Amino acid sequence: MLGVEIACVDQARTLEAIGNWLDGGQRSYLCLTGVHGVMEAQADEAVDRALQGAGMDLPDGMPMVWAGKRAGSAEIERVYGPDLMLAVCERAARRGWPVFFYGGQPDVADLLADRMTERFGGLEVAGTHSPPMREAGEREDRDVLELISSSGARVVFIGISTPKQELWMANHLPELGGSVVLIGVGAAFDIHAGLRSDAPGWIGRLGLHWLYRLIQEPRRLWRRYLSIIPRFVFAIFRQPPRLIGRASEDQVR
Repeated sequence: MLGVEIACVDQARTLEAIGNWLDGGQRSYLCLTGVHGVMEAQADEAVDRALQGAGMDLPDGMPMVWAGKRAGSAEIERVYGPDLMLAVCERAARRGWPVFFYGGQPDVADLLADRMTERFGGLEVAGTHSPPMREAGEREDRDVLELISSSGARVVFIGISTPKQELWMANHLPELGGSVVLIGVGAAFDIHAGLRSDAPGWIGRLGLHWLYRLIQEPRRLWRRYLSIIPRFVFAIFRQPPRLIGRASEDQVR
């Protein structure tokens, strides 16, 4: 998809990959990638490198799914951040994977942790951190990385929006100790903390999730969508998506 390798997977295969990585003592990160992420990668080499370095770029958005099926993939299905967070927390509670929540407005990560532990009995929250609403300094970064590393977390959910979360994961994964999987889930923090409503399932299936978010946050998002959507449509007409191999089987291993 315009130079970004979107994994031909569904949620079940994503969970399988996470389990395989953690069982094998590996470290990796997952980017939930939709139109916004793909177009950011066209304009910014650092974002493109971050997506290329991920264990998988997951198809977060129906345009990714439609393009994948048009290119010939029968396996690809939407992997939606809020749904994936719930599924991973449920599995983490069963498998004993401590989780860490990094992101959100002040106190949101703590609220989210409370909601998740209430929902999933046995879920161990290794820690939480809501970063400042500004560029973190070098010392702050070191302190947070030490906090996460020393917490024993096996899964770290990152909720600081695209493309910041992709860049954060790519830059900081090498500095974290032990076997850990980072997952960039963006707005899932606010949704599961109860601060923002999620779109009904039928809206997501129609590929109109962007419109639902635009109605919720018009001042913040109208410029983004006014710019991104026309450029994306024009770009894929010039460079149609193509299937480059059995990525789903290779990457899940």
